[in-house]
Amino acid sequence: MKQFSQLFTELDATTSTNAKVDALQRYFAAASPADAAWAVYFLAGGKPRQVMNMGILAQLACEEAGIEPWLFDECYQAVGDLAETIAHVLPRASETSNVGLASWVEDRLLPLRGLPPEEIAERVRAWWRELDDQGRFLLTKLVGGGFRVGVSKLLVQRALAAHTGIDAKRIAQRMMGYTDGKVMPSAERYAALVVQVEEGAEAERVDEGQPYPFFLAHQLDGTAEAFAPRLGPIADWQVEWKFDGIRGQVVKRGGRVWVWSRGEELVTERFPEIVALAQPLPDGTVLDGEILVWCEPGEGEETHPLHPALRGRPAPFALLQQRIGRKTLGRKILADAPVTFLAYDLLELEGRDLRAVTQRERRERLEALLAESRIQLSPVETASSWLDLARRRERSRELGVEGFMLKRLDAAYGTGRTKADGLWWKWKIDPMSVDCVLIYAQAGHGRRASVYTDYTFAVWNRRPGSKAEADAVLEAIAGKEPPVPGALQLVPFAKAYSGLTDEEFRQVDALIRRTTIEKFGPVRSVRPSLVFELGFEGINRSSRHRSGIAVRFPRMLRIRHDKPLHEADTLAELEQLLGER
Repeated sequence: MKQFSQLFTELDATTSTNAKVDALQRYFAAASPADAAWAVYFLAGGKPRQVMNMGILAQLACEEAGIEPWLFDECYQAVGDLAETIAHVLPRASETSNVGLASWVEDRLLPLRGLPPEEIAERVRAWWRELDDQGRFLLTKLVGGGFRVGVSKLLVQRALAAHTGIDAKRIAQRMMGYTDGKVMPSAERYAALVVQVEEGAEAERVDEGQPYPFFLAHQLDGTAEAFAPRLGPIADWQVEWKFDGIRGQVVKRGGRVWVWSRGEELVTERFPEIVALAQPLPDGTVLDGEILVWCEPGEGEETHPLHPALRGRPAPFALLQQRIGRKTLGRKILADAPVTFLAYDLLELEGRDLRAVTQRERRERLEALLAESRIQLSPVETASSWLDLARRRERSRELGVEGFMLKRLDAAYGTGRTKADGLWWKWKIDPMSVDCVLIYAQAGHGRRASVYTDYTFAVWNRRPGSKAEADAVLEAIAGKEPPVPGALQLVPFAKAYSGLTDEEFRQVDALIRRTTIEKFGPVRSVRPSLVFELGFEGINRSSRHRSGIAVRFPRMLRIRHDKPLHEADTLAELEQLLGER
């Protein structure tokens, strides 16, 4: 644990990519394979399962340190992170433990599940006493299930490649599925990641059902008028509609089918329809595409207006979410949310890796492969110019898509979001947006742990009759008066934590501290005083939210210093967007 906590501290203390890679290399060189296996798991995005609520851990820390809760709260307000506050207030350990990360996780943390809360508390207290501040901080994060660190999976892959001398692309492929919580990290799994293969020898697969690393697109901004000098002729590009589903890979090998999400989660059992569609494919086939809820053609509609080759149409993402959240799939959910796979790339055929083949050739082989298949093929759009394509893109919401994907016809299939092997662009439609009011705030994480960056926004339940009527509501909020049913009020509908510059966050943080009304643990309610323009990719009805509405991927576009609070938008504007999606 000591080695890993030191690594965590080094990674958290710098924003330099090279410094992080150097720190990772030093760790992998010194750590045992078992410890390195768990380090890769956590650093690459694997999540520890929470065994104790952070609030209870804070109470234990108060008891252990012999301090009152109010003093702990004051410390927390200054520090901004619960685990860090706990590490600081606990008495210093007389001597520190040298137990390794793997032993901590496998012999201590995992056996906590199912134990009585009292026993868990006693064990955590004892462990705090044998760790230094760094170790306590990390242990509390792991027990509380809130482990996060400022490195990406690509950075971990780069460090492993530098440490072993193995090509980063090969490391990336071996790591596919590594953070799937169903399989425990081990020294053997780590050894499979870093094993050397003789020059020219074919790399052995860790698992027959293993997918390839996903190739990710870059966001394309700007006007269509600028695309010709920037991107070249439109004839050099394959253009497809961007569907709003879950990116996935279908793997068919050894007579079996595996379905993987882009998050590297094995989701085969959740989508039996896709398994049935893929079963007739020849062994040694890997498809890249989109998992979608697909509706049959409506009355009088044989094909979808997107393309005559498509029979039926994609349903809103909210319907797919119902499938994602279900542990068991009954007949009703299978009937209400039928899923299909829309294929748009071919990564392996007859066991041969096709990723180095051009986009043009991969598409030709994909069309030939699926000519007699029930798997639908993502249609390709043809246009005379970028301006012509821009005009078609304006219909995206009407057609239930998010814009276009642009793929260079001479591009290979790369790894992650890189431009080394080729180029993909996502040319998405502009986000929906509303003007809303900041009402709650919470501190961020990592380098923003002491700054309030996570905000909750609200809209008016109806248009205020006047500025005076809105001001009366704001005064009632400041006076902690409960809202009157049926009267004018602000209704929370979304949370966001991205979109502002560091300087803007600092300015808003100062305002939040000046206008705080109440504190609810890490959350502050504030006197409404700022209007934000909030952008989001999608909007749906939701019975789980007080507003009755849920938005997808919200982010702050700008602070509307020019807009008074009584002119912020209302639930009616959100309802209107529901009709336009």
